[in-house]
Amino acid sequence: MDAIDTKILTLLQEDCSISIAELAQKVGLSQTPCWKRIQRLEATGVVEKRVALVNPEKIGLGLTVFVSVETSDHSGAWLERFAEFVSAMPEVMEFYRMAGDVDYMLRVVVADMAAYDQFYKRLIGEIPLKNVTSRFAMQRVKSTTAYALPPPGSRLSSS
Repeated sequence: MDAIDTKILTLLQEDCSISIAELAQKVGLSQTPCWKRIQRLEATGVVEKRVALVNPEKIGLGLTVFVSVETSDHSGAWLERFAEFVSAMPEVMEFYRMAGDVDYMLRVVVADMAAYDQFYKRLIGEIPLKNVTSRFAMQRVKSTTAYALPPPGSRLSSS
């Protein structure tokens, strides 16, 4: 990745609906080389997909909950079952296996407390868990999907 790729990624993270002509002009390329760079970034998995970001409150999803999960069972079979179940829950926006005092962390977005209660009952009713702790967000202070890109020439992960 070079400085032009970094500029392309920065601009696409700001607005992926930008036209190829405008993007090419902003990064100092003609349209065809710019488009080829985008295609390469997509083919190599640097750009995973392009999406529209939706404001959750505007669609009636006003409650964000961070859910910490602890388990007594650390077997591969348990993890596979748990991961499959949780990943299929549409309320779960992010799902991480953690190091430290909790085993898993979920970011859950629902309409309200009643909707969260239904989610919680499904979660604890399906798979045995040691402890579930819910933390309710009072205000979203910052939310971004744009990564701070490393300077051109620095080593990037190939995964």
